[in-house]
Amino acid sequence: MTARTDPARVMVAMSGGVDSSVAAALLLEAGYEVVGVTLRLWGGESDSGCCAVSDVDDARRVADALGIDHHVFNLGDHFESMVVGPYVADHAAGRTPNPCIECNRHVKFGRLMDRAGALGFGLLATGHHARVVERPDGTRRIARAADSAKDQSYVLNMLGQDQLAGLLLPIGDLTKEEVRRRATDLGLRTADKPDSQDVCFITRQHGRGDFLGRRLTFTPGRVVDGSGTEVGSVSAVELVTIGQRRGMALAGGAAPRFAVDVDVAGATVTVGPVGDLMVDTTPVEAFSWADGPMGGTLLVQTSAHGSSDPAVLDGDVVRWSEPHMRVAPGQSVVFYDGDEVLGGSIARQG
Repeated sequence: MTARTDPARVMVAMSGGVDSSVAAALLLEAGYEVVGVTLRLWGGESDSGCCAVSDVDDARRVADALGIDHHVFNLGDHFESMVVGPYVADHAAGRTPNPCIECNRHVKFGRLMDRAGALGFGLLATGHHARVVERPDGTRRIARAADSAKDQSYVLNMLGQDQLAGLLLPIGDLTKEEVRRRATDLGLRTADKPDSQDVCFITRQHGRGDFLGRRLTFTPGRVVDGSGTEVGSVSAVELVTIGQRRGMALAGGAAPRFAVDVDVAGATVTVGPVGDLMVDTTPVEAFSWADGPMGGTLLVQTSAHGSSDPAVLDGDVVRWSEPHMRVAPGQSVVFYDGDEVLGGSIARQG
């Protein structure tokens, strides 16, 4: 039986970083009944500042300092099946995935949010730099954070009305500097802790190639130019992404050349000048919307901290107002109305 939820009870996802630490503190100050939860997702090596044993310890100590209960949920199996496995499969198919977005989709705002409700919590809070805004008709959307340099609205593009109704983002109206100042004033151990970087299960020491090499059989491939002439080689087609310039052992040619197409099945990478990366359209799939499908002229963003550019969403094709950099299949393509997220999709092979 599902527990009856209490809107005054908030489960705070505490990663062990300064943002979620301050989020918990602000909610406590606001009078909520706050409980901290840290997710244990990855049992292997991690040096990204996320998912490491030390992060669990930091979260627990912050919770102790705030005087709130703290729990650790082991969702490693779910993380493996919904994030790590698809990450490997995408590379094997020549796509460039975004595992942090899939973790948000399936773990933080999927399994964790469900568990929060089952345990009687009316709300889930995180330390993301973004805002939840309520519109005049009562619907909600994710909106950009006050600190544009830290804005994380792009990685929350999958959230719908049910999730937004139960979500608090306490630091969305603060700059990073203000967050750290609050943490310092409260004497929290995470006040000066560096931000997490990169993918939590890919270590900086060993890298993506080493991780995938233990899970995939790499395919050596040839590199050709636009005319089909062989101009180089790669040791693993699966590690090449659209826009890549280095690591392809290219022969001759003074002008820089970039990967413009990756064909894993054919063991071939096509390269060309930067102009070959510019396209008029981007095909997309796997839509998610905040409050119903949209179309027509929208602002579209194709990377976490990239620009949002005007385009027309025509069915499953984004038609750019001006030539746009090619988007690697597997990457998120997110739709905005001003600062508000309308929804998202994933770039597909065209």
